[in-house]
Amino acid sequence: MDIQLLLALVIGIGTIIVLVLRTRLDAFVALLIAALVTGLIAGQPVLDIVSSITTGFGNTLASIGIVIGLGVAIGKILEVSGAATALANAFLSVFGKGREPWAMGSVGALVSIPVFCDSGYVIMNPLARSIARVKKAGYVTLALALGCGMTLTHHLVPPTPGPLAVAGILGADLGLLILVGLAFTILLLPVVVVYARWIGPKLEDEVRADVKQAVYADAMANAGGSGSGTGSHSVTEDAPSGAAEDRPADGSPDEEILGQRPEGAPKHSVGAFVGSLPLLVPLLLIVMNTVSGAVDQSQQGVQAEDYEPSGWAVPLQFLGNPVVALVIGVLLAVYLLLPRWTPRTKVQGWFAEAAASAGLILLITGAGGALGQVLRDSGVGDALGEAVASTALPGFLVPFVVATFVRVAQGSGTVAMVTAASVTAPLVTSLGIDPVVAAIACTSGSMVFSYFNDSYFWVVTRFTGLEGTAALKGWSGITTAVWAGSIPLLFILNLMLG
Repeated sequence: MDIQLLLALVIGIGTIIVLVLRTRLDAFVALLIAALVTGLIAGQPVLDIVSSITTGFGNTLASIGIVIGLGVAIGKILEVSGAATALANAFLSVFGKGREPWAMGSVGALVSIPVFCDSGYVIMNPLARSIARVKKAGYVTLALALGCGMTLTHHLVPPTPGPLAVAGILGADLGLLILVGLAFTILLLPVVVVYARWIGPKLEDEVRADVKQAVYADAMANAGGSGSGTGSHSVTEDAPSGAAEDRPADGSPDEEILGQRPEGAPKHSVGAFVGSLPLLVPLLLIVMNTVSGAVDQSQQGVQAEDYEPSGWAVPLQFLGNPVVALVIGVLLAVYLLLPRWTPRTKVQGWFAEAAASAGLILLITGAGGALGQVLRDSGVGDALGEAVASTALPGFLVPFVVATFVRVAQGSGTVAMVTAASVTAPLVTSLGIDPVVAAIACTSGSMVFSYFNDSYFWVVTRFTGLEGTAALKGWSGITTAVWAGSIPLLFILNLMLG
């Protein structure tokens, strides 16, 4: 590989890490500066660098920007309506007594598909405390299983913004990416549960005294009546100070969240089935789009570049387009989950909050696309592809390794996977890497060793009551376990799709 182009790549990635860690600039600006630095060092004409940045930014957001905005809107309605809690309670009832870690991991994985894991963990943590209070033990195990279940889908399954951004940058089929991400989640969930059950009891004595008091004190005082349940649990106990507001067992939110209920109107309640529709319907439509396209292309016997949908496949591909599918999801969320008396201004306010939370992610996603375009146009991508092809390292592990190093260096999983996708995008064609394999490699690599520079580390460890070495053993350890567990799955996936 040309030494100048190698320096351009190394210094470009180093620029992102240094700016995020050592300056007041955020990842959006850091990615744009890295794109400029990479182009300049690679010898690309200065005006061409600017053109590459604007082209890459626009092309990336054109393919994925609307989808990210709609996805976070659905998540916000699930959060405020109580649907997320209703789904959690349903999962606990299905798994039954004695399988609470499995239930908590599954609840976390489900809730974190539409809801950001930081806020999702705050909402669901009272559920883990509730169960531990009834069992009088096992809070660390439940809290870690919940948190890492959320990590799996937050990193692996669209419409979570990170995987959506990676799909847009790499041109991966979204429906297939959803299926593969769900498969990885299911296969990695046992790793979460086994690690949580192994490390949890070892760390129970390390829980901060105030958290231990909040979780267990009431159970000890009322030991006679709390434990004689049917095996299912619900969010009925008081949440500790600093946690999310309590939700009734049926999943309905407090009235002040939705607005004043008119006199005589029934109390609003969201069932698990209805609560799941805004999430499941769009996912099913997107997957149907992928399946119908594959079947139709096979029937026609043509290559992907020559494929034109048949008449029967057109409606499915229209409804399964991610933009259309998620618009349907938003409509279902608003008109099925929210009561009729919810003020219009409240709903619009929630959409504004969702848009605000998505804004920076959209900018980071676009900037990642800009960096990728500079890597292509400057020749760095082609040179990297040739260098990788001449080594024994499988090409699909390149994005995994890049995401791993960037995650450890600067902490953000989203920035790590977007950076890895940007570096990998020029290699997908030249090395013959399937875009879905490359996308999953980016997202899997970004799960590694969550620690002090990751905001989610602080959310989980503060609510769990773990500090110092105990926090590293518990949370950093479990995230590294699922990262390691994804490596053999990537080899298998590459054999299947490569």
